[in-house]
Amino acid sequence: MTKKERFDFVIRWFEQHVPDAETELVYDNPYELLVAVILSAQCTDKRVNMTTPAIFQRYPTVEKLATATFDELFPLIRSISYPNNKTKHLIGMAEKVVHDFHGEIPHTVPELITLPGVGRKTANVITSVIDHQPNMAVDTHVFRVSARIGLTTGAKTPLQTEMQLLKYIPEDKVHIAHHWIILHGRYICVARNPRCGECGLRPACKYYNTVVKKELEARQLPLLPSHVMPAAKAKPKKAAGKETTAAKKAATPKKAAVKPKKTK
Repeated sequence: MTKKERFDFVIRWFEQHVPDAETELVYDNPYELLVAVILSAQCTDKRVNMTTPAIFQRYPTVEKLATATFDELFPLIRSISYPNNKTKHLIGMAEKVVHDFHGEIPHTVPELITLPGVGRKTANVITSVIDHQPNMAVDTHVFRVSARIGLTTGAKTPLQTEMQLLKYIPEDKVHIAHHWIILHGRYICVARNPRCGECGLRPACKYYNTVVKKELEARQLPLLPSHVMPAAKAKPKKAAGKETTAAKKAATPKKAAVKPKKTK
């Protein structure tokens, strides 16, 4: 299978089985998304979603957050990884947005990366989620899954992975492709003991066809079925006491979707 054929197969499968993939972070506006993404570095979305309601209740706008002191904000995020740095980053980010961008969250990567706590990955997430810019954020899941499936070859850095993915993914699908890959890595193609038996990408997966098959054959075990399996349905959830948009969608029978969350 050529690289293009592999990409075509993977994209078709995700379009058919996970058409509505989206971030699992809960937010109502660009300000809330930016705060959530900064907090999510090396932290689970679940933990972030448990933490942000208290932050947004006390600091509902970026202007309010810009007035926060370290001692006021730190207790609200102390359960998040690296709370000291993230407290400083959030306050610094808010101050710069107010002073340099008139209180408006910037919507371009070059502008976003000038903010404290915002690197290329975070900027790519913000721009791809807010207005579907064709920017590919590469986290540990995207980096691992892309290499394992065979979408990337020899990529040593997130930037190399990003460039290789952008070469083959159609521009109008880049924003959702990030969610496809990250959620697949979070729930199916996990770091240890990937759940190949539940994966519909097996026919195109380089890891399965070059490693797993050989292991099964060596142990004289039956190969996994080659047919395409549907994505597992996730239970609808609520966040911050509100019913999410995705949860409402899940109440109506439809094609399987990834774990839902609230977006606007």
